[in-house]
Amino acid sequence: MNALLAGKVALVTGASRGIGKGIALVLAEQGATVYVTGRTVKEGDYYLPGTVGSTAAECTRRGRDSGGKGIAVACDHGDDDAVARLFEQIGSEQGRLDILVNNAFTLSDDLLEPKGFWEKPLSNLEMWDVGVKSNFVAAWHAARIMAPQKSGLIVAISGYTGVTYTYGVIFGTAKAAVDRMSRDMAIELEPCNVASVSLWQGLTLTEKARHNLAQMADRMTASVTGQTGSSVEHPGRVIAAMAADPRIMKRSGATYITAELADEYGITDIDGRRIESMREKRGAPLWGPISENDYHGH
Repeated sequence: MNALLAGKVALVTGASRGIGKGIALVLAEQGATVYVTGRTVKEGDYYLPGTVGSTAAECTRRGRDSGGKGIAVACDHGDDDAVARLFEQIGSEQGRLDILVNNAFTLSDDLLEPKGFWEKPLSNLEMWDVGVKSNFVAAWHAARIMAPQKSGLIVAISGYTGVTYTYGVIFGTAKAAVDRMSRDMAIELEPCNVASVSLWQGLTLTEKARHNLAQMADRMTASVTGQTGSSVEHPGRVIAAMAADPRIMKRSGATYITAELADEYGITDIDGRRIESMREKRGAPLWGPISENDYHGH
């Protein structure tokens, strides 16, 4: 097997299940050592299946022919001390980090309730704690490893929500913030040859998405339910291609629609389907690559 990521070390946050799990599996299959984080340690701790251990074990199975493997680390990305310990572990065990995928995000229980933001509790700001602040904290630690080694890729998982109303004020603001954070990080990381990008996922058929579509599709935004949806592994295929791209710095700073990057890299979903971009229906990214823009203006 010609592994794209042989010898690379990756961290995928929030990978007990869902998009994070799909990305972790693909990176391991392509030869990477993948640190898998999440809060679910035992089946039954969460209402949907999946644990950090089961994802890591599957990563190791998938990486059997390429040298890839999974390493499970139980970590609450709302706990900065736990995150610091995670990066200390990666540094001591691997001495490097090549890929960080910031995927962890806390979704409020009432996300799909059609109420105004003032009718929902302020505790929903937890979506900013794990989804925005957590992205910064993980990227901060990752950059302290990547900058000295003069290489690395930091990927934020975002969505069309960055420019299109979806689910509510806090959710949309979080995704817009992540896009801007990725861009500004790219500017400061450019001298260190470390790339930072944000990826817009369309509907991804995670365990939670399947559950929500089955139970309450009538409450979901029509522009979301009108999509065909990709597998959880599709974004992983795109990230693997980016991480192996010798010209990745030319892409740094931009927000990309995953489906469009897949077309550029000649990537299909696991069933051979081409995933459609929702640009025309849901909106276009605000940020292009910093290599194509004069971003030093004041």
